[in-house]
Amino acid sequence: MTVQRKGDELIIKIPKNVDMKILQRLIDYIEYNNLTINSVADQEKVNKLSSDVNKSWWEENRKRLLGE
Repeated sequence: MTVQRKGDELIIKIPKNVDMKILQRLIDYIEYNNLTINSVADQEKVNKLSSDVNKSWWEENRKRLLGE
């Protein structure tokens, strides 16, 4: 594997036999870090928001998923 800097980009060369699922998880992790690098939210607030979103989603989709 090699990493090159070209202007304002990094070029990463990876052998073609790398597991694509693992590579996608790595890309997702890098993207997550890039998106949240300047976040001032603490973990407690993130957990609360996640819980609220999940609860709201379940309330909206429960009947459809359970056939009620």
